[in-house]
Amino acid sequence: MSKKKAVARLEEAQQRLLRLRLILGGQIGEQKIGPPLCVAFEGWDASGKGGAIKRLAQPLDPRHVRVSQFAAPTYDEKRHHFLWRFWPKLPGWGGMAVFDRSWYGRVLVERVEGFATEEQWSRAYKEIVEFERTLTAEGMIMVKFWMHVSPEEQLRRFEDRAADPLRQWKLTDEDWRNRDKRPAYEEAVEDMLERTEHKWAPWHVIPGDNKHYARLAVVETVCDRIEAELERRGIK
Repeated sequence: MSKKKAVARLEEAQQRLLRLRLILGGQIGEQKIGPPLCVAFEGWDASGKGGAIKRLAQPLDPRHVRVSQFAAPTYDEKRHHFLWRFWPKLPGWGGMAVFDRSWYGRVLVERVEGFATEEQWSRAYKEIVEFERTLTAEGMIMVKFWMHVSPEEQLRRFEDRAADPLRQWKLTDEDWRNRDKRPAYEEAVEDMLERTEHKWAPWHVIPGDNKHYARLAVVETVCDRIEAELERRGIK
């Protein structure tokens, strides 16, 4: 898809999302508070998560969406169950939250880097599925993205960042170490997608080598999921 075509379609999708968001927030339409919406992003380093999140939140009133980024858990957070730190950031009815990384860190980086024991991360698949079942049974619309990028494109983006003084901060030694461990991460990703795929919160794998297409695909997918849920609930 050409950049011109993708940008044009993205603008249409963003306007569509804006209207749907106002319906969920009870601002237009039947003016009733709709179900909460949570969009969770996982993906390779430099796979375009930040750019996709920016385009997703860009058309929305900042009062109507909250973007939360999750890094390594703090000392205090480690004193609790690994899901504990995510609860306060979840949206309530009429709300929307976007997660830049999520509870899937338990079965990805914590698994590969040895931050969780095999017993802990093996148990986490079922815990995550039940966690998401609980949230969606209560009414939440959950949209999960895995942003995929090829090793070749990832390397090109790393090198571009390293050469750009204004983007060098986005590239760390840890990114290079993670790239060296890509085979182990690929195995963890495959297990994650297979063992946490379910009808109430399916995975959407986005091919991210073409940034413009990936951003469009994310926004359109969120719109599709919202519309399908509203239709299921009989909301016009």
